[in-house]
Amino acid sequence: MNWKEHDQWNLKTFIALMILEFGVVVWGVKYIMSPFYDRWLNNDFYAGILIGLTITIILMLGIYFIALRPNNLTWRAVGIKPMARQDWKRVILYTIVLMIGTVIITLITSLIGGSWENSKTDAVQENITIMTVLIAFISAAIISPIYEEIFYRGFIYRWLRTRIGFKGALILSALIFAVAHIPTYNTVPVAFFAGIIFALAYERTQSILPSMLIHGLSNGIMILLTSLG
Repeated sequence: MNWKEHDQWNLKTFIALMILEFGVVVWGVKYIMSPFYDRWLNNDFYAGILIGLTITIILMLGIYFIALRPNNLTWRAVGIKPMARQDWKRVILYTIVLMIGTVIITLITSLIGGSWENSKTDAVQENITIMTVLIAFISAAIISPIYEEIFYRGFIYRWLRTRIGFKGALILSALIFAVAHIPTYNTVPVAFFAGIIFALAYERTQSILPSMLIHGLSNGIMILLTSLG
């Protein structure tokens, strides 16, 4: 079965996971639970890390119990499969393109009056220790790339790819990925561009691992630059 043309999911599965993402995660966790975590921990940095872990658990359980288990599928269905040795060249190239594109988008946004203040990066800069940088690195460069690539590329991009084709899936999946970054509005343009790069990596390699690596490398570099800044 060609993964780009067929899958075992239906519209109900897609809608259920969209509700989970935009109803439970974006609205419930980011808008309702986030202030609670801030008050509870009285620390923006650790509250942000806990929010990330909460989202990871919710989305991974959602993928398993909504998309995989009911259809007797393994994690291979969402792209978790070995990558070819030659794909490492694509990982390096796409990471460089992503970093350059991020800088360009940031500069353009700044020139037209956009603000690039970010509570997450501010929290890292305000709590710079070896431990906080290590925790931030693990969260941004390891945990986030795993669950985001499985959810947004492994499921959403693939579901769209089998129904509206390559170009439509590329744009729409990147748009969904970008909108999911709300309420951090200033990261939306970069997230859209990143979503394009990650989906291209999945499309070309047929494995989710290259997009995880590109995602992790770019996030890790940004964390290190933030801590040094």
